[in-house]
Amino acid sequence: MNAPGKRRDETHLYIILNPYAGRKRGAQIKPRIEAALHKANRSFELVETTGCGHAVELAQAASKAGHAIIVAAGGDGTISEVINGMAHAAQPNCPVGKLGLIPIGSGNDFAAVLGYTSNLEQTVHTLATGNTRRCDLGKATILAQGQQSVRYFGNNLGVGFEAQVAIESSQIRRVRGPLLYVIATLFALRSYRSPAVQLTWQAANGVWHEQRKAVLLISVGNSPRMGGGFYMTPNAQLDDGLLALGIANALSRLRILHLLPKVLRGTHVADPAFLLTQARQIRITAQAELPLQLDGELVTANVDALEITLLPKVLEVIV
Repeated sequence: MNAPGKRRDETHLYIILNPYAGRKRGAQIKPRIEAALHKANRSFELVETTGCGHAVELAQAASKAGHAIIVAAGGDGTISEVINGMAHAAQPNCPVGKLGLIPIGSGNDFAAVLGYTSNLEQTVHTLATGNTRRCDLGKATILAQGQQSVRYFGNNLGVGFEAQVAIESSQIRRVRGPLLYVIATLFALRSYRSPAVQLTWQAANGVWHEQRKAVLLISVGNSPRMGGGFYMTPNAQLDDGLLALGIANALSRLRILHLLPKVLRGTHVADPAFLLTQARQIRITAQAELPLQLDGELVTANVDALEITLLPKVLEVIV
């Protein structure tokens, strides 16, 4: 990691806007964002992304150039890219941030957990306060098709059915929020087959556990909410120094449909088909085709191996 550049105005906002976020709502709301910031007399620079991965490049360059506050204007995918750019630019063992949010995506899970709303004026007020919260940051070392990569996540990582839902949701138009993911879940049920995995994890007390079996999904939460309002790991906390691990057994379609409304409410914690626990480290090896999503975005349709760790309280977020 390279050393950061010279610090600029500590209150200046470097805003990375995804114009396609929220089914192109980002482009529509851009003038309102600029007007609200001018009204609040905030110094800012706004740049737009042009495609997948561009926010990573912009955030990494902005961090190295010394921008003190980088704002992700978009959905969970945009926020995830900005976090990754900032994390890759940060010095080892140093905070990642400050990160600000303007939630305009389909799900806005990470922003909602942090207390952000869809009210733009209130969001600008939040950014103006400068109050911050130190959050944990997930780190995934991914092996897929012989290539190794490192990705960071602020909200959630999932393999199996969860990732298949991400694939389906990316192909649905004109629908946003929880309904989008409910429809995507129904589409994913059509042909999904539960893969066999080898799963090991280090529990909160340091003891290692192992399972070898077919699973519907494995969900790793840094926050309780994902998918526009699903509470897959309802006991997860952004700053407790632990990963929430959810493992769902291979289930019939009828059983999945029965489980779905429970996951929406976060009341599946006592369901015998679902194991919820806490972990410090997680390792997953695929024994069949296994898709992977990170913060709601598909990373690969077939991951070979995955190691997940947590970086406690390194992400500084404006709240």
